[in-house]
Amino acid sequence: MDKFTKMKNLLASVEVDANKFYNSGNSAAGTRVRKGMQDLKNLAQEIRNEVTEKKNSAK
Repeated sequence: MDKFTKMKNLLASVEVDANKFYNSGNSAAGTRVRKGMQDLKNLAQEIRNEVTEKKNSAK
């Protein structure tokens, strides 16, 4: 559950940069959005693996 909370916090921080990129045209914020989205993808994969492992070990 800790990783899920971390993911929500990361998404909130990416949202700030996405707003700067799309509404203010800040190119540096776009780079941060791309990095944040990659981090989200990796974290989501870790969560998926953790859930699968826990689900399979319960059987």
